[in-house]
Parts: sequence; structure tokens; C-alpha cells
Amino acid sequence: MTDANEQRRFKDNLQGEVDGAAVYAALAEAEKDPNLATIYRRLAAVESAHAEFWRSRLDRKTKLTPSFRARGLGWLARRFGPGFILPTMAAAEMTGSAGYDAQPDAVAGGLSADERSHARIIQAASSTHQGLAGPQLAQLEGRHRGATGNALRAAVLGANDGLVSNLSLVMGIAGAAAAERTILLTGLAGLVAGACSMAMGEWLSVASQRELYEKQIATEAMELQESPEEEKEELVLIYQAKGLSEAEARSLAGRLLSQKGVALETLVREELGIDPKKLGGSAWAAAGTSFALFALGAIFPVAPFFFWSGQIAVIASLLVSGGALAAIGAGTSLFTGRGLVFSAVRQIAIGYAAALVTYGIGLLAGTALS
Repeated sequence: MTDANEQRRFKDNLQGEVDGAAVYAALAEAEKDPNLATIYRRLAAVESAHAEFWRSRLDRKTKLTPSFRARGLGWLARRFGPGFILPTMAAAEMTGSAGYDAQPDAVAGGLSADERSHARIIQAASSTHQGLAGPQLAQLEGRHRGATGNALRAAVLGANDGLVSNLSLVMGIAGAAAAERTILLTGLAGLVAGACSMAMGEWLSVASQRELYEKQIATEAMELQESPEEEKEELVLIYQAKGLSEAEARSLAGRLLSQKGVALETLVREELGIDPKKLGGSAWAAAGTSFALFALGAIFPVAPFFFWSGQIAVIASLLVSGGALAAIGAGTSLFTGRGLVFSAVRQIAIGYAAALVTYGIGLLAGTALS
């Protein structure tokens, strides 16, 4: 490997650690639980130490600032709370660990092991934001049950569904040389129909999940009443699997199950991975959010037809949709870790390719019908 490549590797690693320290500092700032805030500050300190590890291999004058992705994740954490970005951070830590595994100097410096430890802690923090008590985190940092979903990813992809599907619909009708009024009405119909379909599907999904959870909780309650010792043994085994000694596992399980109001909740969380207070969230809230996100994306291809007609409206629709696709691509870069420009260009290419296909089909259909 050339010296230039080595320097490039050191600089890339340094940027990653600078970004990690910035995001963890933002998480500490946004976190309301003092126990978790302390953990995030410790993680930020470790990332800063890692940054110094790589900076020492570069010109000491090398100063890097947090990237767009890091600043974006920090803003989201402060705006929507730490739980919004924790799954993304856990994935980033695992990716960072895998990257360091192939670098002997990083392995020798313990950076790879640190990143794996950080991933486990962040996964535990994700569960904490679903209801696990903060003080238990230190004991259970090895748990692997992360959040059930990434809210950031869901929001971006929900808007993308509406945008790409309605852009394809509008371009298909435009290709058939339909009147502007027909294109506008078709686009609005596609927006409403698609948003309602997404909302109904999300409502059914969450409602069905809640019903399943309720049934599982009822079964667990019956087992706890009929076989309390067996349930305790199961809990002991779970905690042992997470790294506690048998004595520690029995002590923790005994304390938790001795509290009448906590016993069932603990078993439900540990054995089933269910938060009994949320049960997967509100079906109506999920439906409303899904409707709004789809509609938000779907309005961009339609909006120009309110103001223009003919080819001007079609071109404006493509330009406005292209800008929205680029923004969505930038959003995806926050949780994929790919470059902003690459993600934006890829998203535009995918959206325009779908629009081109439906435009061509509409053109052929229009010609055949005429």
C-alpha cells in the first residue's frame, strides 16, 4: 500500500471518529435520562480518543469537522429524541468494527473491539427507549434486542414511495397525451388512493401486531401464575446468556420477580421482546403518519399542473420531483453512510427511470388508442 493510500485511510478513519464523537455528544445533549446521557458522553470521549489515535498518524495540524451526515444525525437527535437515530448508530458501529477488523493497527489498538462494544450498548439503549429502566443498562449492555424499526428510514422511504409512484403515474398519463386537467385529477386521485392504501395497510399491520402481543402477554401471565419457578429459571438463563454470572443472574431475576407489578412486565420484555406499555404503538398514529408521508412525497409531481400546462408543466414536474428525489437521497445517506452526492444521484436515476418506463408505456397506449 502506498504512503498516499495510508494517509487517505488514516484521514477516512479520523473523519469517522470525529463524526462519532459529534453524534454521541448530540445524543448526550438530547437525552433526558441522566444515566444514558452519561453513557453517551463516555462514548463520545472514547470516539475522541480514537480520533487522536488516527490524528497522531497524520500531520498534527489536520483538523476535521463533523460531516453533513453527522450534523444531520445530531440535529435529528435534538429535534426528535435519541431513539430516532439509535438504530442507525448501532448499524454504523457494527460497520465500523468490521472495517477496523481488516486494519491490523486498529485491531492492535483495540479500536475494533471498542466499536463492537459500542454497538451492543447502542442496541441496549434502543431497547431502553422502548421502556427498559436506565439503571439496568450497565448490567445488560450485552443485550442484542434492538429497536423494532428505524423511524428515520421509515419516514424517508414513506415519502419516497409516494413520490416515485405518483411521478410514474403522472408521467404515464402525460405520455398518453392526456389533457392537463386529466393529468391533474389523475395525480390527485393517485395521491389520495395511494395514501389511503398505505394508511390502511399500516393500520392493519400495527393492529394485528397489537392483538398478537396482547395474546402473548395473556399467555405469559397465565404461565407466571401457574409456574413461577419455571419462569424464574427461564429469566435466569436469559441473563446468563447476556453475560451475567449465575449468581448475578439469579439475584437480578429474584429481585425483579419479587415485585408484583414488575414481574410480568419483566418477563414480557425479556422473553418476548415486547414493551407492554406501547405494544408496538398506536395503529391510528401509524396510519396517520403513513398517510401524511406518502401524500407529502406524492404532491411534488402533481403541484406544477396547478400552475402550468403542456410541456412546461411536464418539465416542471420532472424538475420539482428531481429536487425532491435528491433530498430523499440525501436523507437516505444519513442511515446508509454512503456519500450525499452518490445517494442523491442514485435516487434521481431510480425515480426518473421509473417515470421513463411509464411515460413510454403511456405513449404507446395513447398511440394505439388514438
